[in-house]
Amino acid sequence: MPRDLLKNKEYDLVSVIYNASQAADTCQQYIKDVEGDKEVERFFNDVIDTNANLVQKGKDLLKGRI
Repeated sequence: MPRDLLKNKEYDLVSVIYNASQAADTCQQYIKDVEGDKEVERFFNDVIDTNANLVQKGKDLLKGRI
C-alpha cells in the first residue's frame, strides 16, 4: 500500500504490526536452533508472546483509524 494513501500514524501502525509479526516468526526458527537450551528457548518464547501482544494491540488500534 503506497505510503501517501495513508496518514503517517496508520502507516506507522502497519509497520510496527508487520515488524512485530516478523520478529515472532523469526523467533520460531531460533527456537529450533537452540534445541535443548531451555533458558534461551524460554527467552524466545517470551519474545514471541510480547510481539504477539503488540501485533494484537496494533491491530485493535488500526481498526478504529482506517
